[in-house]
Formats: sequence, structure tokens, C-alpha cells
Amino acid sequence: MPESAYPMARAAALRIHERFQRLFATSKLAEPQRSSCVDLATLEAAIDVAFWASLRREEGYAPHVSLAFLRPDSTPSPLTLAPPLVLTPQSLTRVAPAVDRPGIHVGVWHENGVLTAWGATHHLPPLTAILDVVAPGLMVIKYTRGEDAGKFVNIAVIEGDQLKMIDPSGTSLPECPSRLTPLLGIEMQFRSQDAPGVLLQFAVSMRAHQRGGALLLVPAASESWQESILSPPGYVVSPAYSAVPAGESAGPGAAPIEELRRKIESVAGLTAVDGATILNDRFEVLAFGAKIIRRRGAPPVAQVTLSEPIEGSLASVIEPSQLGGTRHLSAAQFIQDQQDAVAMVASQDGRFTVFWWSECDGMVHARRVESVLL
Repeated sequence: MPESAYPMARAAALRIHERFQRLFATSKLAEPQRSSCVDLATLEAAIDVAFWASLRREEGYAPHVSLAFLRPDSTPSPLTLAPPLVLTPQSLTRVAPAVDRPGIHVGVWHENGVLTAWGATHHLPPLTAILDVVAPGLMVIKYTRGEDAGKFVNIAVIEGDQLKMIDPSGTSLPECPSRLTPLLGIEMQFRSQDAPGVLLQFAVSMRAHQRGGALLLVPAASESWQESILSPPGYVVSPAYSAVPAGESAGPGAAPIEELRRKIESVAGLTAVDGATILNDRFEVLAFGAKIIRRRGAPPVAQVTLSEPIEGSLASVIEPSQLGGTRHLSAAQFIQDQQDAVAMVASQDGRFTVFWWSECDGMVHARRVESVLL
């Protein structure tokens, strides 16, 4: 394969390939049940092609495309091209509009030393490597975590000349017990009965509407949160509306995952309204468009701890104004005043921050998690 012209392609491919080798070495799946591990040369060439394609335009549109590294005989009922398409920035840009749909992946593999796109598929075996072109100069490397569609784990984010390797073990989190650790870990699951899984889907849907928004998760057994909300709290929902389908508490498989996603998407749309959406920890919507205020007698939030799930990153203590706009400042104040709550804030630029109270640090902890949501 030709030498890459994108300087980051080689360095990124080396680290990402090493991660995939570790995944395959520790996998308990039998060989027929999983995809073949992508080789280093193919990965480097694909990153190079995808980067240059991301900077091109097709009829005024930047390409959005998902490349899956697998052979055509390893997926059922693929759409195959005869002959396969030699993968170049030009060819990828041309075919991108045809596959710019959720769940469609361009199948990529090497043939006689040439990187080719052999077709497209909806079905990916476990441990299939995927390269998503998200925006100009922005790519995400992930893999399929299970047989079900939509279960992916991000490995790395490549943006321009920056490579961010996602921390797979949570070592970038402070050594402090927290009920939120499952939410912030990389192995987040879409289990319907699992609270972090539901919150993860809220996060994805909140980012999707691109209007920015805030969601507050408060204890169902307490009404102290009302001390931090301007009365009346925007649009009150009465009776409380369940954000998860009936039967969720019955355990695994009680409600279809697609039904759960549809309901979460409809509720997450409320966060596009100015103000915060309030849910209790039973995932019942209490209000939306609510204005956060400082609790009477409480001091203004002065500092927060900021971290992100990136290898080698260190938590830092900053002023809350450095987090972003008024949504972030209000969320930090709310968590300082309501320490048993959780706040999630989506920015219009795609950033996503989770706030909670850290008993170890004695201050609000803000966790930037957009790298695992891309």
C-alpha cells in the first residue's frame, strides 16, 4: 500500500492496532464468532484515505461515512460490488451519500496489497473495527462489542493532528468510590434495566439535536431540588411521565431496546427547550424549561474538578466559567447545592459534560465525555 500523506495516520494506526491486538488476545469469543483483526497497513491506509476524504465536498456536503474492516464472507447478506472499488479520497467522497444512514457500513479490506471497498453491510460480527468519518478532519475508531446492532465501544478520536486514546479501564477517574463510575466507564451497556445505560442514551440523543441542553437527575425520594429551581419550574409535567417503557423494572428483556430508544429520544427532545429538564432517578419527567437558581444561603460555586476519559489526561481544578456558558455554570451550582443529584449538559458544539459531587475532593466534578459518544 502507498505511504500515507497524512502525518497522523502512521502514529495513530500504531497505537490503535496495538489496542486491537490486546482486545483479540483477551477475547473469549471463538474465531468463527468474531471479525478478523485489522492489520496495521490496512488501518494506516484507511485513516489516510478517510482524513483526506473528510476535507472534500460532494455537491456541497462533507462526507459522513462508516468504514468496517471485514471480509465480505464474514457478514450475512452483504451488498457487494463487482469489481471492488479501489478506496481513495475521491471514490470514498463519491459513494458517501449512498451510505450516509445509521447502521450502514462500507466494507473495507485489502486485496493484493490494494485497499478496496467491496460493498456495504448492516451486520457486523463482534470485534469488528470501524472508522467513522464524523466531520472534516474528525474521525472515530471503535469496535462492535456484541451481536446486537448499535453496541459499539470507542477506542480513539483523531482530530487534525491530535490523537486521543480512550481510557478503557477508567484509570483517568479519581480513586474515589462513586455510583457514577459505570456511567463514565468505557464498557457502558445499553441494558434497559441499567441506569447508566439509560443515561448514556439520553446523552447521545441530547447531542443529536445540536441545540444544547441540560438534564438534571434528582432523587425520587426527596424534593429538596426544588430549592434550586425558580418557581414555578418552567413546564411542569403532571402526572410525572415515565421516560422508559412500561415493564423496564421487570428485568432484562422486559421491553424491546428500540422501544426504549424511541421513548428516550422523545423525552431528550425536551432538553432543546431553554432551561433544564428534570427527571427523578426512576426516570420520570417532572418538568422541563426549568431555570436553575442558587439555593438560598448557599455560596456560589468557586471551583470544579475537570477530567475526561483519555489516556494520560490528568484532572485539573478550574473556575466554573472555564467550562463553557451559562448552562455549565448553572449545572455546577446545582450540583454543589444538591449533592445527591447528577447534571448532564450538552453544548451546541458537541461537547458533553456530566456533573456530580465528589465527596473525596469536596467539590463538583465535571467529566467531559463526548469522546465516548461520537
